[in-house]
Amino acid sequence: MPFYSADFIKEMPKSDLHLHLDGSLRLESLIEMAKRSKLQLPSNTVAGLKELVFKESYNNLGEYLHCFQYTCGVLRNMENLQQAAYELAIDNQQEGVNYIEVRFAPQLLIDLPAGIDFDKVMHAVNNGLKQAQTEYNQQAAVISGDKPPFAYGIINCAMRMFGDKGFSPYYTNLFQLMRDFEPMQVIKLAAMELVRASVRLRDEEGVPIVALDLAGQESGYPAHNFKEVYEYAHQHFLLKTLHAGEAYGAESVFEAITECYADRIGHGYSMFIPEMIQDPAITDKQRYIKELASYIADKRIAIEVCLTSNLQTNPAITDIKQHKFRDMLENRMATVICTDNRLVSNTTVSREYQLAVDNFDIPLKRLKDIVAYGFKKSFFPGSYVEKREYAKQCLEYFDKVARKYGFIY
Repeated sequence: MPFYSADFIKEMPKSDLHLHLDGSLRLESLIEMAKRSKLQLPSNTVAGLKELVFKESYNNLGEYLHCFQYTCGVLRNMENLQQAAYELAIDNQQEGVNYIEVRFAPQLLIDLPAGIDFDKVMHAVNNGLKQAQTEYNQQAAVISGDKPPFAYGIINCAMRMFGDKGFSPYYTNLFQLMRDFEPMQVIKLAAMELVRASVRLRDEEGVPIVALDLAGQESGYPAHNFKEVYEYAHQHFLLKTLHAGEAYGAESVFEAITECYADRIGHGYSMFIPEMIQDPAITDKQRYIKELASYIADKRIAIEVCLTSNLQTNPAITDIKQHKFRDMLENRMATVICTDNRLVSNTTVSREYQLAVDNFDIPLKRLKDIVAYGFKKSFFPGSYVEKREYAKQCLEYFDKVARKYGFIY
């Protein structure tokens, strides 16, 4: 396998297309934000929080998701939210990440009695990202064209599942208003309101909301429940990604594509595990997986790969080399290296790339392909022509960095 130094990986242009805002705060800032919001944390020190909450490894997905109650708690303050978005962009810029798509569930942060509505939440996030973008793009190297500029998009997450209390003030109030509706009807209504509000704010105020995502508990809450929501996004030129194949198998990925018009798939890890296929009508599971993988590869539906996160939430993976990223590479799928949650998974884009190249056979040309997918399969907030030009600029910079480190194609 070729050797790629940490310096080369840091310097080469990168993207992060699967990046949760509420899972990617700075720990020091979380402590500061909690004090500002008068919220109690399990510890008021970085070391204490790493020991008690944000760990190197987790016993299960539930323990992993437990972290988010603290981050979402502080982000219901608009000053904190804007700061978190700004710092997230800065942290990416400092490790050579040129393009990010920041995703989060606005309805987890909305608190109408406190005066926090959808528009305020979205503007706070956008203002933080825009400030970091403006500062970075004023550098002489960017202005001269020596380095690619920094750009971003925002992905709004609808939740697959929430209950009548404990998730957010917005969700609690919605269940109270619709107490005679079935829970799934309330969940679907919230998702439809989210996609409509996203299209409105994008079109009327120019907030770069580029896509819709479906997040939360995958098993038991299939994608087809949200078919109408995704049809609305599809009909209004809002791009589509879904968490699929993370905690549920190939059928979940199939539904994401056939029922929800998915342009990308978040994780996709479990689609290569035949034991996770539950439909009794699928008798030849290996063939089903092979045909699904071939279809996804042929259509260039990109997979947002999150190696560390999958290791932490799937205890069955005892060695990174067991990760189904190998199957994705063998099936020539369009794969994009992502972090998922920089804080909760204690990672960076550079670390995720290092993990990939150190454990899988990725020649330079294939590495450049993976980098290219991060720009070409992005939901760039501009025209297709502008996106192509931006991708070209970033890939020319990749060649420049590769030559600097002595790589020859």
